[in-house]
Amino acid sequence: TPLLFACLAGLFSERSGIFDIGLEGKMLIAAMASGAVAALTGSVWMGLGAGIVASMSFAAIHGIASITFRGNQLISGVAINFLAAGMTVVIAQTWFAQGGRTPALSGDARFSNVTLPGAETTIRGIQQQGPVGQVYSELIPGHSILVYAALLIVPLTWWILFRTRFGLRLRAVGENPAAVDTAGISVVALRYAAVMICGVLTGLAGAYLATALSAGFVKDMSAGRGFIALAALIFAKWRPWHALYACLLFGFLDAIGNRYQNIQLGEFVIPVQFMQALPYILTVIILAGFVG
Repeated sequence: TPLLFACLAGLFSERSGIFDIGLEGKMLIAAMASGAVAALTGSVWMGLGAGIVASMSFAAIHGIASITFRGNQLISGVAINFLAAGMTVVIAQTWFAQGGRTPALSGDARFSNVTLPGAETTIRGIQQQGPVGQVYSELIPGHSILVYAALLIVPLTWWILFRTRFGLRLRAVGENPAAVDTAGISVVALRYAAVMICGVLTGLAGAYLATALSAGFVKDMSAGRGFIALAALIFAKWRPWHALYACLLFGFLDAIGNRYQNIQLGEFVIPVQFMQALPYILTVIILAGFVG
């Protein structure tokens, strides 16, 4: 889910011609803000809003540096990553004095899992339907609302980019900004819109990390997901549906690393560190060998 949010965020930004390596930093500042505000107010929705605002603030910094002042987009993204990595720990330590983390979240301060009618006490009739019943009772329910939101945003992104006037202009800005400017359309405004959409989506990714996947913010909890999302975006050739499949692949490898540890093949034991490194190994392989 956080990979998918971040991947779609980068999709909007890079389709407009603004390269964004700062996905990691925006996720991290959003995670800290959402975890901190949710802990202070006891409301997960307040935390979600704070995470989105924090991420959009960093997105605005990137936009000012890259669009208004036409600075180096790569350096701006790296600066955002460093700024977020330092600020999150300092602010969390100043506010809560718990070693750079926020207090543990519980109750209304966390997103609860969505349950479907009859999913917990699976109806006998559904059980007898075999795979259909298993999908209904085990696969679809039991996730937070942000998981379903991420999946719904994929077709929404496709529709916006390829079926609306805004999407056509956004893609044109990324491919030929001079032609868009000649048509009397503001290139700057379109790029700022794309960067702010990127901020909203990375805010959702960070909020998910702190208020749904975990019970609060801890140092560097994004754990390179922003870079993995960037690799997934490149692997998907900047297309929404392909981005979903790429993120599922990375998520699958992440799940393997968490569930299958110290696998023994005869006398040889595969170390747990190798299994946990699988998503990062795939990132390097994709960027080095399959980008083209």
